[in-house]
Amino acid sequence: MAPPFSRLEYADRLNRTRTAMQANGCDVLVIGDPANVNWLTGYDAWSFYTPQIMVVGLDLEPTWIGREMDAGAASFTTYLPAEQVIPFPETYVQQTAVHPAQFMAEWMKSKGLNGKRIGYEADVYYLTPAAVEHLKGGLPDSQWTDCELLVNWQRLIKSPAEIVMLQQASEIAGLAMQTAYDGVRPGVRQNDLMADIIAAQIKGTPEFGGDQTALHPLVLAGEAASTAHPMWTDTTFQKDQTIAFELGGCRKRYNAGLARTVHLGEPPKTLITTAKAVGEGMDEVLNAMKSGAQCCDVHAAWQAVLDQYGLEKKSRIGYSIGLGYSPDWGEHTISFRPDDKTVLPENAVVHIILGMWMDGWGMELSETIHVRENDAICLTQFPRDVHVIDV
Repeated sequence: MAPPFSRLEYADRLNRTRTAMQANGCDVLVIGDPANVNWLTGYDAWSFYTPQIMVVGLDLEPTWIGREMDAGAASFTTYLPAEQVIPFPETYVQQTAVHPAQFMAEWMKSKGLNGKRIGYEADVYYLTPAAVEHLKGGLPDSQWTDCELLVNWQRLIKSPAEIVMLQQASEIAGLAMQTAYDGVRPGVRQNDLMADIIAAQIKGTPEFGGDQTALHPLVLAGEAASTAHPMWTDTTFQKDQTIAFELGGCRKRYNAGLARTVHLGEPPKTLITTAKAVGEGMDEVLNAMKSGAQCCDVHAAWQAVLDQYGLEKKSRIGYSIGLGYSPDWGEHTISFRPDDKTVLPENAVVHIILGMWMDGWGMELSETIHVRENDAICLTQFPRDVHVIDV
Protein backbone atom coordinates (compact mmCIF):
# COMPACT_ATOMS: atom_id res chain seq x y z
CA MET A 1 0.00 0.00 0.00
CA ALA A 2 0.98 3.63 -0.49
CA PRO A 3 -0.62 7.08 -0.33
CA PRO A 4 -3.19 7.47 -3.13
CA PHE A 5 -1.57 10.61 -4.55
CA SER A 6 1.90 11.64 -5.63
CA ARG A 7 4.43 13.10 -3.23
CA LEU A 8 4.38 16.26 -5.33
CA GLU A 9 0.64 16.66 -4.78
CA TYR A 10 0.99 16.30 -1.02
CA ALA A 11 3.79 18.88 -1.07
CA ASP A 12 1.51 21.33 -2.87
CA ARG A 13 -1.24 20.75 -0.30
CA LEU A 14 1.18 21.42 2.54
CA ASN A 15 2.45 24.61 0.88
CA ARG A 16 -1.12 25.88 0.46
CA THR A 17 -1.88 25.10 4.09
CA ARG A 18 1.21 26.91 5.33
CA THR A 19 0.37 29.94 3.20
CA ALA A 20 -3.10 30.01 4.79
CA MET A 21 -1.52 29.63 8.24
CA GLN A 22 0.67 32.66 7.65
CA ALA A 23 -2.33 34.65 6.44
CA ASN A 24 -4.17 33.71 9.65
CA GLY A 25 -1.23 34.55 11.90
CA CYS A 26 -0.46 30.98 12.96
CA ASP A 27 2.94 29.44 13.60
CA VAL A 28 1.46 26.02 14.31
CA LEU A 29 -1.77 24.24 13.40
CA VAL A 30 -3.36 21.42 15.43
CA ILE A 31 -5.58 19.33 13.15
CA GLY A 32 -8.23 17.03 14.59
CA ASP A 33 -10.38 16.25 11.54
CA PRO A 34 -9.22 12.88 10.10
CA ALA A 35 -10.21 14.04 6.61
CA ASN A 36 -7.75 16.92 6.89
CA VAL A 37 -5.06 14.60 8.25
CA ASN A 38 -5.66 12.29 5.29
CA TRP A 39 -5.65 15.13 2.77
CA LEU A 40 -2.27 16.34 3.96
CA THR A 41 -0.52 12.98 4.37
CA GLY A 42 -2.70 10.07 3.18
CA TYR A 43 -3.09 8.71 6.73
CA ASP A 44 -6.06 6.33 6.69
CA ALA A 45 -7.22 4.21 9.63
CA TRP A 46 -10.30 3.91 11.82
CA SER A 47 -8.30 5.41 14.66
CA PHE A 48 -10.16 8.65 15.35
CA TYR A 49 -12.28 7.04 18.06
CA THR A 50 -9.47 8.01 20.47
CA PRO A 51 -7.72 11.38 20.56
CA GLN A 52 -5.60 11.84 17.46
CA ILE A 53 -4.07 14.99 16.01
CA MET A 54 -1.66 16.15 13.37
CA VAL A 55 0.63 19.05 14.17
CA VAL A 56 1.88 21.21 11.30
CA GLY A 57 4.19 24.17 11.73
CA LEU A 58 5.68 26.77 9.47
CA ASP A 59 8.99 25.24 10.53
CA LEU A 60 7.72 21.84 11.64
CA GLU A 61 6.94 18.97 9.28
CA PRO A 62 3.49 17.32 9.58
CA THR A 63 3.55 15.00 12.58
CA TRP A 64 0.85 12.50 13.51
CA ILE A 65 0.23 11.83 17.21
CA GLY A 66 -2.15 9.02 18.09
CA ARG A 67 -2.68 5.71 19.83
CA GLU A 68 0.29 3.34 19.72
CA MET A 69 -1.66 0.45 18.19
CA ASP A 70 -2.69 2.68 15.27
CA ALA A 71 0.71 4.18 14.50
CA GLY A 72 1.57 1.32 12.15
CA ALA A 73 -1.01 2.55 9.64
CA ALA A 74 1.22 5.53 8.92
CA SER A 75 3.93 3.27 7.52
CA PHE A 76 1.79 2.04 4.63
CA THR A 77 -0.73 4.86 4.07
CA THR A 78 1.48 7.96 4.32
CA TYR A 79 4.81 9.38 3.23
CA LEU A 80 5.72 10.25 6.85
CA PRO A 81 9.10 9.04 8.14
CA ALA A 82 9.23 7.40 11.57
CA GLU A 83 10.22 10.61 13.36
CA GLN A 84 6.96 12.22 12.23
CA VAL A 85 4.81 9.47 13.75
CA ILE A 86 4.49 9.85 17.51
CA PRO A 87 2.48 7.18 19.37
CA PHE A 88 1.13 7.64 22.87
CA PRO A 89 1.25 4.52 25.07
CA GLU A 90 -1.74 2.45 26.18
CA THR A 91 -1.47 3.89 29.68
CA TYR A 92 -3.13 7.05 28.32
CA VAL A 93 -6.14 5.29 26.76
CA GLN A 94 -9.48 6.01 28.46
CA GLN A 95 -7.98 6.66 31.87
CA THR A 96 -9.41 8.98 34.50
CA ALA A 97 -6.12 10.34 35.83
CA VAL A 98 -4.40 11.12 32.52
CA HIS A 99 -5.45 12.16 29.02
CA PRO A 100 -3.73 11.59 25.65
CA ALA A 101 -3.74 15.33 25.01
CA GLN A 102 -1.39 15.74 27.98
CA PHE A 103 1.10 13.53 26.15
CA MET A 104 0.53 15.55 22.98
CA ALA A 105 1.13 18.83 24.80
CA GLU A 106 4.35 17.53 26.34
CA TRP A 107 5.61 16.50 22.90
CA MET A 108 4.72 19.89 21.46
CA LYS A 109 6.50 21.61 24.33
CA SER A 110 9.59 19.47 23.70
CA LYS A 111 9.63 20.86 20.15
CA GLY A 112 9.71 24.43 21.42
CA LEU A 113 6.09 25.22 20.58
CA ASN A 114 5.12 26.73 23.93
CA GLY A 115 4.74 30.45 23.36
CA LYS A 116 3.87 30.06 19.68
CA ARG A 117 0.70 31.21 17.93
CA ILE A 118 -1.25 27.97 17.67
CA GLY A 119 -4.36 27.51 15.56
CA TYR A 120 -6.71 24.60 16.16
CA GLU A 121 -9.94 23.18 14.76
CA ALA A 122 -12.50 24.25 17.36
CA ASP A 123 -15.64 22.80 15.79
CA VAL A 124 -14.84 19.31 14.58
CA TYR A 125 -16.40 16.07 15.76
CA TYR A 126 -13.09 14.52 16.81
CA LEU A 127 -11.23 17.13 18.88
CA THR A 128 -13.10 17.23 22.17
CA PRO A 129 -13.30 20.13 24.63
CA ALA A 130 -11.36 18.01 27.14
CA ALA A 131 -8.55 17.45 24.65
CA VAL A 132 -8.36 21.16 23.82
CA GLU A 133 -8.25 22.12 27.49
CA HIS A 134 -5.38 19.71 28.15
CA LEU A 135 -3.48 21.04 25.13
CA LYS A 136 -3.93 24.62 26.27
CA GLY A 137 -3.03 23.72 29.83
CA GLY A 138 0.20 22.05 28.70
CA LEU A 139 1.20 25.04 26.55
CA PRO A 140 0.10 27.94 28.75
CA ASP A 141 2.30 30.58 27.12
CA SER A 142 0.91 30.00 23.64
CA GLN A 143 -1.69 32.14 21.93
CA TRP A 144 -4.51 29.85 20.81
CA THR A 145 -6.70 30.77 17.84
CA ASP A 146 -9.69 29.06 16.27
CA CYS A 147 -8.70 28.07 12.71
CA GLU A 148 -11.33 25.36 12.36
CA LEU A 149 -11.87 25.46 8.58
CA LEU A 150 -8.43 26.53 7.43
CA VAL A 151 -7.56 23.18 5.85
CA ASN A 152 -11.14 22.57 4.69
CA TRP A 153 -11.01 25.67 2.50
CA GLN A 154 -7.76 24.48 0.92
CA ARG A 155 -9.56 21.25 -0.03
CA LEU A 156 -12.29 23.07 -1.96
CA ILE A 157 -10.44 23.15 -5.29
CA LYS A 158 -9.81 19.61 -6.50
CA SER A 159 -6.74 18.45 -8.38
CA PRO A 160 -7.11 16.36 -11.56
CA ALA A 161 -6.22 13.26 -9.54
CA GLU A 162 -8.95 14.05 -7.01
CA ILE A 163 -11.48 14.50 -9.81
CA VAL A 164 -10.62 10.98 -10.99
CA MET A 165 -11.28 9.65 -7.48
CA LEU A 166 -14.65 11.40 -7.43
CA GLN A 167 -15.52 10.07 -10.88
CA GLN A 168 -14.84 6.56 -9.61
CA ALA A 169 -16.86 7.20 -6.46
CA SER A 170 -19.71 8.41 -8.67
CA GLU A 171 -19.58 5.23 -10.71
CA ILE A 172 -19.88 3.20 -7.53
CA ALA A 173 -22.82 5.38 -6.47
CA GLY A 174 -24.63 4.46 -9.68
CA LEU A 175 -24.08 0.75 -9.01
CA ALA A 176 -25.49 1.16 -5.51
CA MET A 177 -28.56 2.96 -6.83
CA GLN A 178 -29.13 0.29 -9.48
CA THR A 179 -29.03 -2.29 -6.69
CA ALA A 180 -31.75 -0.33 -4.89
CA TYR A 181 -33.88 -0.16 -8.04
CA ASP A 182 -33.45 -3.86 -8.73
CA GLY A 183 -34.34 -4.94 -5.21
CA VAL A 184 -37.07 -2.64 -3.94
CA ARG A 185 -40.46 -4.36 -4.04
CA PRO A 186 -43.46 -4.68 -1.72
CA GLY A 187 -42.72 -7.24 0.98
CA VAL A 188 -38.92 -6.78 0.91
CA ARG A 189 -37.49 -5.74 4.25
CA GLN A 190 -35.66 -2.42 4.29
CA ASN A 191 -32.65 -3.89 6.07
CA ASP A 192 -32.33 -6.75 3.56
CA LEU A 193 -32.21 -4.33 0.65
CA MET A 194 -29.81 -2.05 2.50
CA ALA A 195 -27.47 -5.00 3.06
CA ASP A 196 -27.32 -5.51 -0.71
CA ILE A 197 -26.79 -1.78 -1.31
CA ILE A 198 -23.89 -1.57 1.13
CA ALA A 199 -22.35 -4.68 -0.40
CA ALA A 200 -22.50 -2.99 -3.82
CA GLN A 201 -20.87 0.16 -2.43
CA ILE A 202 -17.95 -1.78 -1.01
CA LYS A 203 -17.58 -4.23 -3.91
CA GLY A 204 -17.23 -1.39 -6.41
CA THR A 205 -16.25 -2.43 -9.94
CA PRO A 206 -13.88 -5.07 -11.32
CA GLU A 207 -11.33 -2.29 -11.81
CA PHE A 208 -11.56 -0.62 -8.38
CA GLY A 209 -13.16 -1.31 -5.04
CA GLY A 210 -15.21 0.93 -2.82
CA ASP A 211 -15.03 2.20 0.76
CA GLN A 212 -17.65 2.88 3.38
CA THR A 213 -19.34 6.19 2.61
CA ALA A 214 -18.84 8.90 5.22
CA LEU A 215 -22.60 9.49 5.29
CA HIS A 216 -24.31 6.19 5.85
CA PRO A 217 -26.79 5.25 3.09
CA LEU A 218 -30.37 6.27 3.83
CA VAL A 219 -33.76 4.93 2.82
CA LEU A 220 -36.76 7.21 3.27
CA ALA A 221 -39.91 5.14 2.87
CA GLY A 222 -43.51 6.20 3.31
CA GLU A 223 -44.12 8.39 6.35
CA ALA A 224 -40.41 8.27 7.28
CA ALA A 225 -39.69 10.16 4.04
CA SER A 226 -41.23 13.27 5.58
CA THR A 227 -37.94 13.83 7.40
CA ALA A 228 -34.45 14.11 5.99
CA HIS A 229 -32.30 11.48 7.68
CA PRO A 230 -34.26 8.50 9.04
CA MET A 231 -32.55 5.17 9.61
CA TRP A 232 -33.75 2.01 7.90
CA THR A 233 -35.79 -0.54 9.83
CA ASP A 234 -36.76 -4.17 9.44
CA THR A 235 -40.22 -3.25 8.17
CA THR A 236 -41.19 -4.13 4.61
CA PHE A 237 -41.75 -1.82 1.67
CA GLN A 238 -45.42 -1.40 0.84
CA LYS A 239 -47.51 -0.94 -2.27
CA ASP A 240 -48.22 2.74 -3.02
CA GLN A 241 -45.16 3.91 -1.08
CA THR A 242 -42.89 6.66 -2.32
CA ILE A 243 -39.30 5.80 -1.39
CA ALA A 244 -36.26 8.05 -1.56
CA PHE A 245 -32.78 6.52 -1.57
CA GLU A 246 -29.87 8.77 -0.55
CA LEU A 247 -26.89 6.57 -1.24
CA GLY A 248 -23.53 7.37 -2.77
CA GLY A 249 -20.16 5.83 -3.43
CA CYS A 250 -16.73 6.19 -1.91
CA ARG A 251 -13.27 5.65 -3.38
CA LYS A 252 -10.14 6.15 -1.24
CA ARG A 253 -12.36 8.13 1.19
CA TYR A 254 -13.61 10.44 -1.60
CA ASN A 255 -17.40 10.53 -1.49
CA ALA A 256 -20.00 11.12 -4.18
CA GLY A 257 -23.64 11.54 -3.20
CA LEU A 258 -26.59 10.31 -5.25
CA ALA A 259 -30.29 10.45 -4.37
CA ARG A 260 -33.25 9.20 -6.38
CA THR A 261 -36.93 8.40 -5.81
CA VAL A 262 -38.97 5.27 -6.46
CA HIS A 263 -42.74 4.74 -6.29
CA LEU A 264 -44.32 1.32 -5.88
CA GLY A 265 -47.55 1.40 -7.85
CA GLU A 266 -49.48 4.22 -9.53
CA PRO A 267 -47.79 7.53 -8.62
CA PRO A 268 -50.08 10.18 -7.12
CA LYS A 269 -50.51 13.54 -8.84
CA THR A 270 -48.72 15.38 -6.03
CA LEU A 271 -45.62 13.26 -6.58
CA ILE A 272 -45.69 13.81 -10.35
CA THR A 273 -46.03 17.58 -9.95
CA THR A 274 -43.37 17.85 -7.27
CA ALA A 275 -40.96 15.67 -9.24
CA LYS A 276 -41.49 17.84 -12.30
CA ALA A 277 -40.63 20.95 -10.31
CA VAL A 278 -37.55 19.33 -8.75
CA GLY A 279 -36.29 18.09 -12.11
CA GLU A 280 -36.68 21.53 -13.67
CA GLY A 281 -34.99 23.03 -10.63
CA MET A 282 -31.99 20.74 -11.06
CA ASP A 283 -31.69 21.80 -14.69
CA GLU A 284 -31.70 25.47 -13.68
CA VAL A 285 -29.12 24.85 -10.96
CA LEU A 286 -26.81 23.24 -13.50
CA ASN A 287 -27.38 26.08 -15.96
CA ALA A 288 -26.46 28.66 -13.30
CA MET A 289 -23.37 26.87 -12.02
CA LYS A 290 -19.87 27.67 -13.28
CA SER A 291 -16.69 29.14 -11.86
CA GLY A 292 -17.26 32.72 -10.78
CA ALA A 293 -20.93 32.19 -9.94
CA GLN A 294 -22.07 32.95 -6.42
CA CYS A 295 -23.73 30.23 -4.38
CA CYS A 296 -26.70 32.50 -3.67
CA ASP A 297 -27.27 32.99 -7.41
CA VAL A 298 -27.35 29.24 -7.95
CA HIS A 299 -29.89 28.98 -5.15
CA ALA A 300 -31.93 31.78 -6.71
CA ALA A 301 -32.19 29.79 -9.95
CA TRP A 302 -33.69 26.92 -7.96
CA GLN A 303 -35.98 29.19 -5.97
CA ALA A 304 -37.41 30.73 -9.12
CA VAL A 305 -38.65 27.31 -10.19
CA LEU A 306 -40.15 26.57 -6.77
CA ASP A 307 -41.96 29.91 -6.83
CA GLN A 308 -43.58 28.97 -10.13
CA TYR A 309 -44.97 25.80 -8.57
CA GLY A 310 -45.86 27.33 -5.22
CA LEU A 311 -43.48 25.01 -3.34
CA GLU A 312 -41.15 25.68 -0.43
CA LYS A 313 -37.83 24.23 0.71
CA LYS A 314 -36.37 25.79 3.85
CA SER A 315 -33.05 23.97 3.95
CA ARG A 316 -29.96 24.62 1.83
CA ILE A 317 -29.78 22.80 -1.50
CA GLY A 318 -26.17 21.68 -1.49
CA TYR A 319 -22.60 21.92 -0.28
CA SER A 320 -19.04 21.04 -1.24
CA ILE A 321 -18.16 17.37 -1.04
CA GLY A 322 -15.06 15.21 -1.28
CA LEU A 323 -12.74 13.52 1.17
CA GLY A 324 -14.57 12.61 4.35
CA TYR A 325 -15.02 10.26 7.27
CA SER A 326 -18.14 9.48 9.29
CA PRO A 327 -20.41 11.06 10.24
CA ASP A 328 -20.43 13.53 7.33
CA TRP A 329 -19.19 13.69 3.74
CA GLY A 330 -19.61 17.46 3.37
CA GLU A 331 -16.55 19.71 3.56
CA HIS A 332 -18.24 22.31 5.83
CA THR A 333 -17.27 25.20 3.57
CA ILE A 334 -19.66 26.48 0.90
CA SER A 335 -23.42 26.02 1.13
CA PHE A 336 -26.03 26.87 -1.46
CA ARG A 337 -28.35 29.21 0.43
CA PRO A 338 -30.03 32.55 -0.35
CA ASP A 339 -27.38 34.48 1.61
CA ASP A 340 -24.17 32.60 0.74
CA LYS A 341 -22.14 34.88 -1.50
CA THR A 342 -19.20 32.51 -1.81
CA VAL A 343 -17.82 32.51 -5.36
CA LEU A 344 -17.53 29.06 -6.87
CA PRO A 345 -13.98 28.27 -7.98
CA GLU A 346 -13.10 26.15 -10.97
CA ASN A 347 -12.71 22.48 -10.02
CA ALA A 348 -14.86 22.61 -6.93
CA VAL A 349 -17.07 19.53 -6.53
CA VAL A 350 -20.48 19.94 -4.92
CA HIS A 351 -23.44 17.79 -3.95
CA ILE A 352 -26.77 19.34 -4.90
CA ILE A 353 -29.46 17.58 -2.87
CA LEU A 354 -33.01 18.64 -3.70
CA GLY A 355 -34.95 16.95 -0.93
CA MET A 356 -38.64 17.74 -0.58
CA TRP A 357 -39.88 16.44 2.77
CA MET A 358 -43.62 16.88 2.73
CA ASP A 359 -46.53 16.09 5.05
CA GLY A 360 -46.45 12.29 5.37
CA TRP A 361 -44.23 11.63 2.37
CA GLY A 362 -41.13 12.88 0.60
CA MET A 363 -38.83 12.63 -2.41
CA GLU A 364 -35.19 13.40 -3.25
CA LEU A 365 -33.04 14.10 -6.29
CA SER A 366 -29.32 14.77 -6.04
CA GLU A 367 -26.18 14.95 -8.16
CA THR A 368 -22.47 15.24 -7.47
CA ILE A 369 -21.27 18.03 -9.76
CA HIS A 370 -17.90 19.19 -11.07
CA VAL A 371 -17.73 22.99 -11.41
CA ARG A 372 -15.74 23.98 -14.49
CA GLU A 373 -14.65 27.28 -16.02
CA ASN A 374 -17.73 27.82 -18.17
CA ASP A 375 -20.19 25.17 -17.01
CA ALA A 376 -20.80 22.34 -14.58
CA ILE A 377 -21.16 18.63 -15.30
CA CYS A 378 -22.62 15.79 -13.30
CA LEU A 379 -20.11 13.19 -12.19
CA THR A 380 -23.00 10.96 -11.12
CA GLN A 381 -24.81 9.49 -14.09
CA PHE A 382 -28.21 7.93 -13.41
CA PRO A 383 -31.74 8.51 -14.78
CA ARG A 384 -33.45 11.33 -12.89
CA ASP A 385 -37.13 10.55 -13.35
CA VAL A 386 -39.07 9.01 -10.50
CA HIS A 387 -38.69 5.27 -11.02
CA VAL A 388 -42.20 3.79 -11.09
CA ILE A 389 -42.48 0.06 -10.40
CA ASP A 390 -45.75 -1.61 -11.39
CA VAL A 391 -47.01 -3.85 -8.59
